Amino acid sequence: MNRRLLITFLGLLSSFFVSCAKVPDPLKLWQAKDVKIKEEAPLGELMFRAERYFQRGQYDLAYQYYEEVKNKYPGTAEAILAELRLGDTKFWAGEYLEAIALYEEFEKFYPNNEAIPYVIYQIGTSYYKLRQPTDRDQSFTKKAIENYQRLVQNFPQSPYNLEAEKRIRELRELLASQELYVANFYHRIKYYRGAYQRLLYLIEIYPETSSAQVARALLERYYRDSLKETEDINRGTKKDFFGGKVP
Repeated sequence: MNRRLLITFLGLLSSFFVSCAKVPDPLKLWQAKDVKIKEEAPLGELMFRAERYFQRGQYDLAYQYYEEVKNKYPGTAEAILAELRLGDTKFWAGEYLEAIALYEEFEKFYPNNEAIPYVIYQIGTSYYKLRQPTDRDQSFTKKAIENYQRLVQNFPQSPYNLEAEKRIRELRELLASQELYVANFYHRIKYYRGAYQRLLYLIEIYPETSSAQVARALLERYYRDSLKETEDINRGTKKDFFGGKVP
């Protein structure tokens, strides 16, 4: 991005914040044209440099300048924007846990700011980026769903909702596939009752998923195996998964 366009961008922010002291949706900030600021102003120059480094992908340098704006000019419109951009620099640098912490801090201090839908979306997306394969822990997946759902429920008119809803469906498929993976693993090690219960859970919690369709096809077989396992345990010819009697 050239110097003139960045100056134009910062001039727009200055005029906007004078009237409402809110951070506008970052995706809309680039639409206005031909608004200028005094380049020689220290605050404007700091923001100019921060944005220039950010657009170049030099996120560490951008972070330093945004942090300087935040610390030197607290309470100003530019400082509020800088706080938001601190999270953006970490996000685009791939440092998602750090980005989450910064976005959550922004939401905590500016809960009524109009950028909050964007912030919640970015928190969800940071967790989305951290999601793990089927055979790994799914804590990040669940956190991503939680934040995307929070966005959709609290801000039904948000432009980010379409993508959030799409990702919720994708992440639910991931969680369902893990349940199916665990059920099949239990069945392979002959823990048939556990496998059957896992299928039931999958069908109940994720009924719309492709894994639930597979689970329904396996249900009768797994049920028969679980009944036989219970009978064997009752006869004393087999111990349950934990080595004890039937509970």
